[in-house]
Amino acid sequence: QVQLVESGGGLVQAGGSLRLSCTASGRTFSSYAMGWFRQAPGKEREFVAAINWSGATTYYVDSVKARFSISRDNAKNTVHLQMNSLKPEDTAVYYCAASSYSGIYASKNRYPYWGQGTQVTVSS
Repeated sequence: QVQLVESGGGLVQAGGSLRLSCTASGRTFSSYAMGWFRQAPGKEREFVAAINWSGATTYYVDSVKARFSISRDNAKNTVHLQMNSLKPEDTAVYYCAASSYSGIYASKNRYPYWGQGTQVTVSS
């Protein structure tokens, strides 16, 4: 079992940056693959980025490649999402998720554990 708490959301102008953090409880954080998802009003929750247990492998949805970067610090039980060149269409609630499956996944069905979400609003 792992509990996740996101932070770092807020209001930013288009072109700006935000850094989201997700802190996990438990002593087995380093065994989990981690993912970031987002959900805009009236839309399905969608995959944004994922990172494997060691941090050596990352994967991004095409719409955020070259703008977003996912990283993790296993010593601090934390995963980050650095978001640069933000656009109004990035506005959403961002969720951190943990997967106990081996590998790295874009499907939300592979992530049993979720945080409560943090709001990101990008103004034009």
